[in-house]
Amino acid sequence: MKTVDRTEQTVEPLPVRHSGHLRDLAAAGAGVVLVAAAVLVGRAFDDPLRTLVVHWPPLLAHWYPHVGPGTWAAPAVAVAVIAHGPVLAARLRWRGLLLSSYAASLAWVFSLALIDGWHRGIAERLTTKHEYLRVIGRFDDIGAALRGFNGHILAGQPDNWPAHVAGHPPASTLTFVLLDRIGLGGGAWAGVWCIVTGASAVVAVLVTVRALADEDTARRAAPFVVLAPVAIWAGASADGYFTAVAAWSIALSALAATRTVRSPAAAALGAGLLYGLTCYLSYGLTLIALPLLTVLVLTRTARPLPLLALGALVVPAAFTLAGFNWWEAYHLLVERYYQGAGGVRPYGYWVWANLACTAIAIGPATLAGLRRTAADAPGAVRTLRTGTAVPSQRLILLVAAGFLALLAADLSGMSKAETERIWQPFMLWLLPAAALLPVSGRRGWLTAQAVVALAVNHLLWTGW
Repeated sequence: MKTVDRTEQTVEPLPVRHSGHLRDLAAAGAGVVLVAAAVLVGRAFDDPLRTLVVHWPPLLAHWYPHVGPGTWAAPAVAVAVIAHGPVLAARLRWRGLLLSSYAASLAWVFSLALIDGWHRGIAERLTTKHEYLRVIGRFDDIGAALRGFNGHILAGQPDNWPAHVAGHPPASTLTFVLLDRIGLGGGAWAGVWCIVTGASAVVAVLVTVRALADEDTARRAAPFVVLAPVAIWAGASADGYFTAVAAWSIALSALAATRTVRSPAAAALGAGLLYGLTCYLSYGLTLIALPLLTVLVLTRTARPLPLLALGALVVPAAFTLAGFNWWEAYHLLVERYYQGAGGVRPYGYWVWANLACTAIAIGPATLAGLRRTAADAPGAVRTLRTGTAVPSQRLILLVAAGFLALLAADLSGMSKAETERIWQPFMLWLLPAAALLPVSGRRGWLTAQAVVALAVNHLLWTGW
């Protein structure tokens, strides 16, 4: 593969703060304390009452030390990214970097999933009693299924949907129905679909950061976006697929707003189409509107907005004409949520323990990057009026938008537990914050990311 004349030395840390190593370590340490508190409080509180409805609080997991085929592959992928990722991110041509990042992300997600084995880690993940593949046969007549979808959301209704089907708009289930229709039925194909599509979210993030900040910033971020612990929950999870759809909506909007694509109009329309689809994959992902709005604010233009809005109406219009009422379904979902685990899980614990789940999923490097993001956010906000933000400040504002979306989901009370999986579309936009870290400690921080992912995946049996 051809390379350009870049060296690791050309990728110096962003000019936000060149000091602060001890404060970075303190931020990572604070994450450890938060996780420890969530574990200890959760176990003490849940043992007698059993109201958290998870087996290893704050994660939905069991304590189950184990090994599998991925035990050898995952560390090899991690070592390769740690040893060569920063150098290749600096030297490869841009398209080569995107392709390499996708390949590395794919390898990382697959290898982590295979620690649990092919069947339990990938092929059977989407076939459990709560998952989408359990109802494929009930969509033989798609039109009738959509018209009657809302009648099966509540737990007390005859033939009520499994938890994940009831908890999402029907585009999520229809994805797997359509895969089945084209001959890719069953859990193995569904799992592979989620991993192959989900890994592309890494590329979407790099494209967005390059368009809104600059290319060097995206190159600094690349190894950290690839090697994040959240990849554990991207493996064979429909939320990994949802993450990619939402991420490409934001990436296309950034390309349209900056006019750094051959057809900005097509990009804006595509961004809207994907956002509309995102809203019909998961109710909570309407909050992706916050990063989308941030793209327009950072580029100081509303030019893509008409086509983006037009595209965003297509999927809702199609489902509405087919007989599915999104608003009615959402209100029924809220009722279903409180009929089940959501009704007993205590808000007072999960409103902060959710953030402990996030700390595990994004890893210590991202926590350190978020510390730098918070320190310089006021200055970045002040540049919005004048349009004089430097690349690091534009990155900070993009990361802040992702965090605000995550915080809104947390405060809503509709995300109590399992957020290590559910919040992937928001956590994805926190990962580039690690680009703010100094170059001297980059491999150390990448190692910390890998250690967290490998430890969690080997010691716990994660589930959803």
